Amino acid sequence: MEKTGTQDAGAATDQAVEQGFMLLQQGKVAEATQLCRPLVLAHPAHPRVLMLACEVRLANGDLAGAIEAADAAMAAQPGNAALMLKKAHVLVLLRERTEARRLAAEAAALASGDGRSQWAAGKVFANCGDAAGACPYFEAALAAGLGHWALHFDLASAQFFAGRFEAAEQQLAQVLAQVPGHGQAMYLRSILKRQTEEDNHVADLQARLKGRLARPADAAAGLFALAKEHEDLGQAEASFKALSEGAAIKRRTLSYDAAAERAVIDGLRGLYTAEFMARPTPGHEEEGAIFIVGMPRTGTTLAERMLASQGDVGSAGELLDFGQLLAIAAQDAQAAQPHLSVAEASLSIDFAALGRKYMAAARQAAPGHRHFIDKMPINFMYCGMIRKALPKARIIHLVRDPMDTCYAVFKTLFFQAYPFSYDQAELAEYFITYRRLMQHWQAVMPGGILDLRYEDLVTDTEAQARRMLDFCGLDWNPAVLDPSAHPGAIVSASAAQVREPVHAGSVGKWRRYEAGLKPLHDRLAAEGLLAP
Repeated sequence: MEKTGTQDAGAATDQAVEQGFMLLQQGKVAEATQLCRPLVLAHPAHPRVLMLACEVRLANGDLAGAIEAADAAMAAQPGNAALMLKKAHVLVLLRERTEARRLAAEAAALASGDGRSQWAAGKVFANCGDAAGACPYFEAALAAGLGHWALHFDLASAQFFAGRFEAAEQQLAQVLAQVPGHGQAMYLRSILKRQTEEDNHVADLQARLKGRLARPADAAAGLFALAKEHEDLGQAEASFKALSEGAAIKRRTLSYDAAAERAVIDGLRGLYTAEFMARPTPGHEEEGAIFIVGMPRTGTTLAERMLASQGDVGSAGELLDFGQLLAIAAQDAQAAQPHLSVAEASLSIDFAALGRKYMAAARQAAPGHRHFIDKMPINFMYCGMIRKALPKARIIHLVRDPMDTCYAVFKTLFFQAYPFSYDQAELAEYFITYRRLMQHWQAVMPGGILDLRYEDLVTDTEAQARRMLDFCGLDWNPAVLDPSAHPGAIVSASAAQVREPVHAGSVGKWRRYEAGLKPLHDRLAAEGLLAP
């Protein structure tokens, strides 16, 4: 009877744990938290209970607590690959990329025949920005017998960023065989290469779109794919028609307050004044960070690849780190001064600590290099904060013709970024807001930002490359003139385009769609941003 009672108690615990996981899946975080607390107190060394505690703390934003629970679970059950991979996932969120990759690799080695462990390890590497490192794990998961469409898509994405375009196309074919209406797969397939009359997917896309895709996001992605292929084929009218339809559908799927975001950006000009920027502030004096900022699709990836070809510079990719760490510091400051907004509270943060934490995290994304590039375009919002936190950092601002910029943004499907890009009016207002802020940063940080014109970069490449290297204090290397030869992965929407030789083929491309872009053109012209 005693043994039966113990078994019953164990079954009850297992049942409670499963209930907790189910509550988390349903988004009932408060209920899961309430259920989890007594379980941890009663079973402090139960691996499944501790795994639930890790997930609950993650859902509550308690990353340190999640690590504590993961460590306890690993101590209770050493060598458990699933527990190790869970901790690696949390480490990625904490920007501890080196340890996350090490732990994921160790877990994958322990579970070499388990496809799900290999898949999870690949995701850790991919989330660290290491697309090339992720590919072998995804391939091992397939070799172990997994064939889920999501695994094929994860591998295709990593291969795309790593420049393995033919292999990526094969994986996308597997995705679309399993899920014919998978919009992201349609779009990624279309941007892998320049489509030709002899080799394109126009008819295939049209057939899939006629099938009335169930999810609006898939329909939008399919239309963006169709627009891209029509553009490649020189069919401007058909391209813009598909693009406009896709953008309208995509915008309707988003919950986004464009005016509120612009107000926050505009507000920075009134806070980070010339007086404040001139005020002595202790910063983190470490050298090596190079920020490339601006609107997306302005040549930021081209500039990055040129710098990375110099030899002494690594690419950290498009990091969210600076904005995230700034937000954490500002929120902590606001907690002590609740009458202030988060932006106002940011003026009183410890900028040196911000810079130190950023450098520690970012260097793990480009190990082994004295200098590294952070190519997150929206860091343009933080130029003043970067100067305060990292006075020896270099900031390069890519500038492109406003209409070419906005058309390039409008025609690109950003799955989880730039929600302003799907409506011409919102795009125009955002561009105006961005331009005002960059003019402000230039005024309050004289000499602190290098403006680099895309049109000059693709037509007078060597002179502009020398300007970049001189500004960053780097020695000349003629390899920067052929960035397409650089073998590194490119985690960017332009991963395929930037592997082509430098060319000026995109200059003035918006004019092919001038009639359709009239709302955008008229608003920018009214603001005085277009040349007569």
